[in-house]
Amino acid sequence: MSRITKLAVGFALVAAAAVPASAQDYPSRQVKIIVPFGAGGPADVFARVIAQHLTDGTKQSFIVEPRPGAGSVIGTDIVAKSPADGYTLLMMSNTHTTNESLLPNKPFQLMRDFAGVAPINYSDLLMVVHPSVPAKNLKEFIAYAKANPGKLNYASSGPGTPYHMAGELFKSMSGTSIVHVPHKASGDARSSIIGGHVQMMFDAITTMAEAAKAGQVRALASSGEKRSNVTPDIPTVSEAGVPGYAATIWLGIMAPKATPKPVIDKLNAEINKVLARADIKDGWAKRGAVPLQMKPAEFDAYIKKDIEKWGGVVKSAGIKVK
Repeated sequence: MSRITKLAVGFALVAAAAVPASAQDYPSRQVKIIVPFGAGGPADVFARVIAQHLTDGTKQSFIVEPRPGAGSVIGTDIVAKSPADGYTLLMMSNTHTTNESLLPNKPFQLMRDFAGVAPINYSDLLMVVHPSVPAKNLKEFIAYAKANPGKLNYASSGPGTPYHMAGELFKSMSGTSIVHVPHKASGDARSSIIGGHVQMMFDAITTMAEAAKAGQVRALASSGEKRSNVTPDIPTVSEAGVPGYAATIWLGIMAPKATPKPVIDKLNAEINKVLARADIKDGWAKRGAVPLQMKPAEFDAYIKKDIEKWGGVVKSAGIKVK
């Protein structure tokens, strides 16, 4: 064997040995989970749950850093430009899969610049109106909206978010004209509907159910294929007046694309341990959230399928960011 060949083989063996070793030692310092949405929303809330359990499980600190803005683009771009070493992670949602079609000129592409680590959970949305709206059920709201085209507003936490897309899908399927009012974060949108500055909103059932029960807003319908166990007396949008309607919010963790596979696999295993806990399943069920467990390759396929799904909705409904 020539000297050059021996050197090449030696370097290859060293490199191959280094990756498992680094994964075995990972994490050896603090890990940051960037949440590109506002504090207090579902992504922020569940990221903190996951971070705490990962800290307990790995004996290294996992911290959550909200970096909201531009419908998740600002925080996501920060992660895209971070070193691919497993120490900067992205808490993402189906906002990201929608934005692949809705915002084609953003500085990153999801499947080009990121790798799926693990999904976290999914939950239904709750369609609510301010109590001043003269509609006690969904059919009355649709009739009221049709009688007042362009005069009603609905809130979201920004373009491409599940709240925005749920609203646009509802408009398209119900034949109503309601003006989209984007906000920087879901907390701001929530304050707007509770304060009566907008008339309607689709919000995660995990964060809006309590406000509805307290009478701060009136819940007209939930967005899933069947009624939520959190609001069993509230019909789905589909059964209440818009047949076939369904929309959810789901969350997951991604990492920069070149992150070593052993590191991603270790993160996936640790996250799935958390999601398999009985206390997590029971606690989240009471809030309307269902854990999602997949291997990294399965999660990548899930993301790609969702990109295709919402790409079709964006095109067929003619949804555009203004």
